[in-house]
Amino acid sequence: MPRPPYEPPTAADIAAVSEQLGREARGVVGIAARAADGSPAVVATAPRLPDGSPFPTFYYLCHPEAVAAASRLEAAGTMVEFNELLAEDQELRAQYVRAHEQYIADRDSIGEVPEIAGISAGGMPTRVKCLHALMGHALAAGPGVNPIGDIVVERSGWGKN
Repeated sequence: MPRPPYEPPTAADIAAVSEQLGREARGVVGIAARAADGSPAVVATAPRLPDGSPFPTFYYLCHPEAVAAASRLEAAGTMVEFNELLAEDQELRAQYVRAHEQYIADRDSIGEVPEIAGISAGGMPTRVKCLHALMGHALAAGPGVNPIGDIVVERSGWGKN
């Protein structure tokens, strides 16, 4: 049974995500995580958008408070720290590679797009580039799948209200 355990979006979900993003939501195939109030927090997005563009970011962080929390961590320079952790910790690197592989498998379960084959998000599998993408993956996949994403979720404090 292929992972991702997301639910199909309703019309209300699409409207909520569009409002969160300030633009029309595109290519949403599922709601991969929700906030405590039930609003969408992470969407699963088709690997090819309706206009034909390849879109590698399968798990897209959309909740404004979650986005702001990831942005605060990025602004504080934590990506440098996380890249140092990856360089120093062989087991963490191995877990991060597995997270990358799982991300691609989840996306490929919707459709394979040759232009983005082997590409995941957030800098995986070798570096930390975008905390938003890693947080989105961690929230969608659950604890223990993306080790850097898990740290981002924990440090952000998002969802602890």
